[in-house]
Amino acid sequence: MFQLETNRMILRKMKLSDVEKLRRIFTDPIAMQFYPSTKNEEETVAWIKWNQGNYEKYGIGFWIAENKQDGEFIGQCGLVPQEINLQQEIEIGYLIVRKYWGQGLATECAVACREYGFHKLGHDRLISLIDKRNVASRRVAENVGMTWKKEISKWNKTIQLYSITK
Repeated sequence: MFQLETNRMILRKMKLSDVEKLRRIFTDPIAMQFYPSTKNEEETVAWIKWNQGNYEKYGIGFWIAENKQDGEFIGQCGLVPQEINLQQEIEIGYLIVRKYWGQGLATECAVACREYGFHKLGHDRLISLIDKRNVASRRVAENVGMTWKKEISKWNKTIQLYSITK
């Protein structure tokens, strides 16, 4: 069974029983402000199934982040395939429950994903796609060692592409 560990968290594959956990983030308009919209229960189930498909096809996806001590749901973080200019790239993505913001948890998860992507999967480059208004997410990318490369058009808006190479 897949599991990544950090000092404070465990990252594991999503299960359909995680719907209510994910909805803590997906129904929060502030946490979701840089996403197209919040997600209802049906959309959350579809999100879990999409990630499960990515696990099977690519061996990666968003994973559930839980507190190592008490199992409390922290958010999601993972490695996600993205098509950029007709090329497949691997993105480090993260979304944390708002009450845990500002504690370094997104950075901790993202570092674990970076290490897994480089050292276990053998990728030479990882990216993050970030809304330019999302200052906190840009800070996480920079704390992981990424630098801003360019702006691209994706999801019907201008996105900043950050990357790091091995």
